[in-house]
Amino acid sequence: MHPYQDPALPVDARVEDLLSRMTLEEKAGQLFHTMLTMNADGTPVTEADGDDLELTTPQLVQDLKLTHFNLLGTYGAREMALWHNAVQEMAEGTRLGIPVSLSTDPRHSFTDNIGASFNSGAFSAWPEALGLAAIGDPELVFRFADTVRREYLSVGFRTALHPQIDLATEPRWSRQTGTFGSDAKLTSELVQAYVRGLQGPELGPESVAAMVKHFPGGGPQKDGEDPHFPHGKEQVYPGGMRDYHLEPFKAAIAAGCSQMMPYYGQPVGTDWEEVGFGFNKGVITGLLREELGFTGIVCTDWGLLTDAPIFGEMHEARAWGVEHLSVAQRAAKALDAGADQFGGEECPEVIVELVGAGRIPEARIDASVRRLLREKFLLGLFDERRYVDPDEAAETVGRADFTAAGAAAQRRSLTVLTDGPLPLSGRPRLYVENVDPAVAAAYGEIVTDPADADLAVLRLRTPYEERPNKFESFFHSGSLAFGQEELDRILALLTATPTVVCVNLERPAVLPEIAEHAAALIADYGAGDDALLDVAFGRAKAEGRLPFELPRSMAAVAASRPDVPNDTVDPVFPHGHGLEI
Repeated sequence: MHPYQDPALPVDARVEDLLSRMTLEEKAGQLFHTMLTMNADGTPVTEADGDDLELTTPQLVQDLKLTHFNLLGTYGAREMALWHNAVQEMAEGTRLGIPVSLSTDPRHSFTDNIGASFNSGAFSAWPEALGLAAIGDPELVFRFADTVRREYLSVGFRTALHPQIDLATEPRWSRQTGTFGSDAKLTSELVQAYVRGLQGPELGPESVAAMVKHFPGGGPQKDGEDPHFPHGKEQVYPGGMRDYHLEPFKAAIAAGCSQMMPYYGQPVGTDWEEVGFGFNKGVITGLLREELGFTGIVCTDWGLLTDAPIFGEMHEARAWGVEHLSVAQRAAKALDAGADQFGGEECPEVIVELVGAGRIPEARIDASVRRLLREKFLLGLFDERRYVDPDEAAETVGRADFTAAGAAAQRRSLTVLTDGPLPLSGRPRLYVENVDPAVAAAYGEIVTDPADADLAVLRLRTPYEERPNKFESFFHSGSLAFGQEELDRILALLTATPTVVCVNLERPAVLPEIAEHAAALIADYGAGDDALLDVAFGRAKAEGRLPFELPRSMAAVAASRPDVPNDTVDPVFPHGHGLEI
């Protein structure tokens, strides 16, 4: 037994022993945190699909010596556990047997965007982070994160690529559904509860490491476009509120978050270098490390170095401000800036080349590898936590009490904007749209013609503009207003039949006409039809308050400042609005 394999030794001693035994190629492999998929039966992928994931699991683990992966796709709990164990066994068979660390985007709600989150699938279903913010209860957020921790642990996920604590200050930005809204104080309180729920009092074998994102706050995107894409790369602060966006990150650091992800955005018009935050030394080393005192792992957002296909369409590297640099030069700049790890990349040969050429000293690589290995030891991956029990995973994921807690949170998060006839009573004749008639039948008699109904129930989603490429189509961007044809159709129903409208707010919808003509208007942030109808019929209490304001017009949105919270003129509903019924 080597010293690093001895659980009786202090973690730092084990780290130093292992580091001393590693080749440069093995060290370089630690600096990459890329994607994997799995077969539905729980076996690793051993044949490349030739589309998005060009390398197989054995190639990544055995040949390139990578040990950090995030799993794409939705699968059964037992199958995920079996897959985790198979990948760990593969890693244990390598020269040093360094265990794999598995991560995931959020998996406990309703949004399904391969670039940001997955729907709950086998896991317990809760409202999106915006819904947790609408409730505004840190204790609930702690219980949610603790549930996430227990479900993740059972299948082998040890790093959560969340919470996302950007502030929702630009109404058009597509990533708001994963945030806690526009209020820095509330977000700061909730992220501390979230980190404690995932990690516990300190990082250990029962923890899931929290990778907080996106430093230093990705909310102030120019025109609300997203920097996954070149037309959304600019981040601006016309209201001078840069420090406001930093407040939640200070709280996360105080809570002990173990990892931090800088965003893609390229700051424009500030005293920061105008390069993406993953390349920005003033932001990562100067601000995050030196000023704020963060000592954990810094992992870049995915895809900063190399162009890559997504859904069969080529996307350029998100190397904003350094597009002219080679892949090796980009990697060197990110390392110089203070990054430890490259998300969504798998090119360790670039690091070997940089060290061989004398561009990056091996001691700089060692500093990052030391942080990465230390976390593996703290999480127990070298010892009792290398493997999981598939039977326990099947029993834990989606457990009845977890599911019930998520369902209760869905109901609490609903936000009553106008109440009209609520709560409803009896068994009215119901006409429903975008509601499961089989669910609604438990509350009333279902009719197929609104003219025959006592009441209609209509569910809507926040409007967005269709975008041409497949990946960007998942990022709902652009106008927040309903198109005239769709609006006319909705208003025709609302004027013909008293209608309870529920709008899913993944962004702040512009809906003054709907608010005026609906019999009642409710907002949701991820809730089942039964949750909505329970609230409408007074069987459950809605407690939600708007986590951002709802603007009156797109002209008001365009005139607002992207870094200033709740900055539109004369909103239809202000931040914090919500009725009790």
